[in-house]
Parts: sequence; C-alpha cells; structure tokens
Amino acid sequence: MIAYRATVDVPRELVQYLARLLYVQRRARGTRRDTRAMTCFHQALMVLVWFRKAEDMTLLAAGFGISRATAYRYRDEGITVLAAQATDPHTALHRAAADGWSHVILDGKLFDCDRLTETTLSVKGETIDAWYSGKHRDFGANIQAVMRPGGLPIWTSAAMPGHLHDTSCARELGITAALNWSAADLDLPALADSGYESAGHGIKTPIKQPTDGSRLAPHNRAYNRLLRGLRWQGERGFAILVGRWKTLRHTTVSPRRIGDIAATALHLTHFEYEYLPKSR
Repeated sequence: MIAYRATVDVPRELVQYLARLLYVQRRARGTRRDTRAMTCFHQALMVLVWFRKAEDMTLLAAGFGISRATAYRYRDEGITVLAAQATDPHTALHRAAADGWSHVILDGKLFDCDRLTETTLSVKGETIDAWYSGKHRDFGANIQAVMRPGGLPIWTSAAMPGHLHDTSCARELGITAALNWSAADLDLPALADSGYESAGHGIKTPIKQPTDGSRLAPHNRAYNRLLRGLRWQGERGFAILVGRWKTLRHTTVSPRRIGDIAATALHLTHFEYEYLPKSR
C-alpha cells in the first residue's frame, strides 16, 4: 500500500463545528480522556472526507491509522450527531415564512443503493422487491425534501422504500399535512410536479392534459407555464446536496439509514450556506 498526500475542500470551521458536537457526545457518554484512537478533530475530518469524497472505508481507515471497524464506528457517530441537529418540517416551514418567501418546493428523489433481498406485497397482492423502483429501474430509498424558491433545501425526510410513489411517501411521512397546514396558516403554499396530484389544497401541481386528447384551455396552459417557471429553480435542491456530498450518489449502508445520511448532508450544507439557526 502506497501513501500519498491529499486534501479535502471543506472549511476548517466546519471540521471544528463537527468536532465540538463529537466532544459533547463523548462527554455525555462519560468517555475518559486518551481512550479513543482519534481526537474529536481528526474524527470529524474523517467523517467529512467520507461525505465529500465517498472514500472506500478500508482505505480511509488506513489513511487515518485506525482499523476498519473503528472507522465505521466513528463514521456512524458523526452521522448520528449531525442528523440529530435536524429540525422538524413545521419549524422549517415557519422559518421559510418568517424569511419572507412566497412559497416552497416539494420534490422527491430515489437515492441509489445496493440490491436488496427485502420483499413486500404490492397493491395487487404480488410479492415485489421493497426497495426497487419500477419508475427508475433501480434500487434505492425515496427521500422527500422541501426547498426554498432559490433551490436551498430546508428539510429532508426519513428514508422510504423505493417501490413507493412520491405521493404515498409524502402522505405516510406527514409532509402533505404539514404543507397543507403551512398554506392555510402561514400563507406559504408548496409547488410540486404532477406526481403529487390530489395531495391537498396547499400543494399546487400542474393541470394534466384532458384524456380525450383535446388541448388545455388557455388559462390552464398559462397556469402550468407559471408553475414551471416558479418551480424549476427550487428543484435544484437535490442537486446541491448530491453535487457537494458525493457519498449520496450511491451507498452500501442499509437503505433505512439513507434518511440520516441525507439529513446530515443537509445540515452540513446549511453550515456552508450560513443557514443554521442563530442559537447554533
């Protein structure tokens, strides 16, 4: 094995921020001094290298001079403390309204993972792969997200099996209820694509073409054009996360943990965009 110098393009302040969270976790657990293989700073650095560069864990462990098992444990600790900082959707929507935004964007994405053997029953009573998406023809976890109009994601959901549609995931996770509430109480509607049709009065979706083949009325076409014009930039939210944190592009961990990984990436993004709550 050959060693070489490498760098990671994350701000030192972010490493120090994560190191402080890890230090608080160690104190809460009663960890004694000098009983860990790495300091909080170097553990934080290792976690951020994994998120930013999607490094192989065996090579990452060797680079930091620890065992593979220890590297996995330290990485999972980092994910846990960062995911714990996530806010609930109501808090995120309250802040978007307080910041003066006129609307938010709702979107879903399948996050790629390895093939799984877990099965479930379809609506037709057939046995299917729980984490396989027929739409994407791939295995993965469905993550729902709410974005500001400019594209910055402000909240991400827990992971749902890939065979479920966006609307089913949003309803089961309570997202549609939260967005309908925000539209009614905060005057903050959500814009979404046609996959969320009939999700509620607070979620605006395009009007579909008539089934008889006739053209939409001019005012409906104007509505769809306006909706697309407002929604397109907000749909950059997942691209911001995946483009910055490469480990989201494909994961070999349990797909049920992808929600925590996405929440961690969101919190890291909020730090870099200076969007953390003032108390933090």
